Amino acid sequence: MSGKREDHISWDEYFMGIAVLSSMRSKDPNTQVGACIVSPDKKIVGVGYNGFPTGCSDDDLPWEREGEWLETKYPYVCHAELNAILNSTIASLKGATLYVALFPCNECAKAIIQSGIKKVVYLSDKYETSDSTLASKKMLSEAGVAFEPLKTERKELTISLSVAK
Repeated sequence: MSGKREDHISWDEYFMGIAVLSSMRSKDPNTQVGACIVSPDKKIVGVGYNGFPTGCSDDDLPWEREGEWLETKYPYVCHAELNAILNSTIASLKGATLYVALFPCNECAKAIIQSGIKKVVYLSDKYETSDSTLASKKMLSEAGVAFEPLKTERKELTISLSVAK
């Protein structure tokens, strides 16, 4: 007699997997970030990825990282965290957890705090010494929003699009 499967992914791995999968929708040629918001009862209530606002053409607006500000992507891109908040399916995100591939910038931290999210789980903190990230961590800490890297031994999750057996 066989018991239940023991090699299943954890809740944190599952929700981060959704965030990473969402990042694959981004058309940004350099940075793809995804986010997944989860209610306290483990229901997905919002997903998002970095891209231009709805109705703004990703063919007409620039994707450049350097040059005159208005000729770069920065004034136009909506970050994954903000998209997930704006795309949420419930009125209140109070007590929710945000799973995100890259530690949130200071602007996203403001939206996270204001929305009532109480925990951020992230994969990468590659800009940890930047002013934006330092300001983000300061605000999140002040507001009582916990943040921590994803705790996992897994290096990857594989998704197959072939028919399940």
